[in-house]
Amino acid sequence: MSRATPILGTLIYCVRDGRVLMLYRHKEPNLGLWVAPGGKVEHGEAPMECARRELLEETGLVAHSLTFRGLVTEVSPRPDWHWMLFIYVTHDFSGTVQADEREGRLRWVPIEDIAALPLPQADRVFTPHVLDMQAPFYEAKYIYDDELALVEVIEYGK
Repeated sequence: MSRATPILGTLIYCVRDGRVLMLYRHKEPNLGLWVAPGGKVEHGEAPMECARRELLEETGLVAHSLTFRGLVTEVSPRPDWHWMLFIYVTHDFSGTVQADEREGRLRWVPIEDIAALPLPQADRVFTPHVLDMQAPFYEAKYIYDDELALVEVIEYGK
């Protein structure tokens, strides 16, 4: 594999009354799939700051406290595909969900229904772990092929 500087990203799962706020993507990456709100860490920004900013920009919600629940590394032979995702969960947030659909459509989804949604390959694996607040911190490496098909998951600390 070639050396690539990882792209740092965040995901933030907002949980209220047994439901999670999910985003149906209208554009790449993950076009046509459901994801948690989030985005790329900007220069000079800490991952938690990014998570709060992205949550506000994409949903209109303000996170008052975040729990760092997972660190996922995604790699592929492609030089443009090396991600490190910092994954947060919040139960403590305020505001009203905004109808701005530049990124996609937002919907509160019952936790038990998330597995039935079309999700990115990695999200399908890690989402149940990070949403289970009784489970330990989740750390894993997801390895993809040249076409970005998931070929291996290495979970640490299990």
